[in-house]
Amino acid sequence: MSDYSEAEQWERAKQWARTNGIWIVAGIALGAGALGGWNWYKDRRVAQAETASARYEEMIEAFTRNDRTRGMTLVEDLNREYSWTPYASLASLMAARFQVESNELDKAVVSLKTVMDSAPDNELRLIARTRLARVQAAQGKYDDALATLKVEQPGEFAPRLADARGDVLLAKGDRAGALREYLAARSGDADGRVDTELLDLKIRDLGGTPPPATAEAS
Repeated sequence: MSDYSEAEQWERAKQWARTNGIWIVAGIALGAGALGGWNWYKDRRVAQAETASARYEEMIEAFTRNDRTRGMTLVEDLNREYSWTPYASLASLMAARFQVESNELDKAVVSLKTVMDSAPDNELRLIARTRLARVQAAQGKYDDALATLKVEQPGEFAPRLADARGDVLLAKGDRAGALREYLAARSGDADGRVDTELLDLKIRDLGGTPPPATAEAS
């Protein structure tokens, strides 16, 4: 269920902080008016972001050494104290992965809904949405999963959502619907967002024909 490795998620967090952090702080602080207040607030926010980063690293280390109790405590801490940073959302995604591996699907649903509803990064929200749909499908809640995957303007994420819908429909027993979604995912601009080789296998298994490879791909 992992769309990004932990290393890639970590890089996304740092990139988000570099790109958006100062503007979020500026947008809040400009209304305060006083330069001194702005400087104080900026320094405080930077310090909080650094603390959140350290807690996130500590959480990864805790899960790596199988100290789940400490890891989950840090996930809760990040969501309670630093929900405005991407570290809280990334922590919840990791928590959901361990909850799924432990067959705690109800808890994973809660973790993923938190990210889907409140992550500061739109792509993280979409990642959480696709993972949530897969958990719902694992629970046998296929209609809920399909509803979760309905996004009016998915943009570049459309192929991954179509692929996930295909998996849900196949699990539901709708082979024709699954094939339709797989073909939609394959015909779109995947741009590395889906595994096209795996997608082609799914299409062939359902009696379909994958689109021909482009000259560039060949």
